[in-house]
Amino acid sequence: MSNLMRLINVKSIVTLLLTAVFAFLACTSKITGQEFLTIFTVIIAFYFGTQSQKNAIASTDKTGE
Repeated sequence: MSNLMRLINVKSIVTLLLTAVFAFLACTSKITGQEFLTIFTVIIAFYFGTQSQKNAIASTDKTGE
């Protein structure tokens, strides 16, 4: 249950919402596929980059280094 609670946080919700909005815009031809790919890449890179940084900080705190 705690894994689900960690998944459902503001950053995750915003990431999923932005992905859905830009996918919709690409499907309705409001933006091109290339624009969608660029935006999606930035969103995903930011999300996983901050997750990786958070995990690195947490592991540093645990080891005391």
